[in-house]
Amino acid sequence: MPKRAAVEVEGARQLRKALTELGDDAVDDLKAVNMEGVDVVLAEALTRVPVRSGRLYESVRGSATKTRGTIRAGFKKVPYAGPVHFGDPRPGRRIEPNLFLYDAIDERRDEVIAVYKDNIDKLMKKRGL
Repeated sequence: MPKRAAVEVEGARQLRKALTELGDDAVDDLKAVNMEGVDVVLAEALTRVPVRSGRLYESVRGSATKTRGTIRAGFKKVPYAGPVHFGDPRPGRRIEPNLFLYDAIDERRDEVIAVYKDNIDKLMKKRGL
């Protein structure tokens, strides 16, 4: 399986540690920052997802925690999300890859970086770091 597409934030672990040491809900602010980054990529992904019945499109969703943001496609009733995204080379099932999730992060990478930069700067100022 291809490597996961990602935007990594240098110093994120140290920032989480500093926020945790503040004791209150400061680290929870990172969940909102991660979700804002997810929303940027999710908007692009939804313009790229192939649509036949609309079930795959409707299965694309984002989530965030204090450590990461994630976008997923498919679930039990949409088991073909993986083969649509990564392709299926088996004879009789030949599906060319359509890396719509990876393409979305590639297209919006600079915007996601800007979201993190702006929000982490604001968060650090707000918390006196």
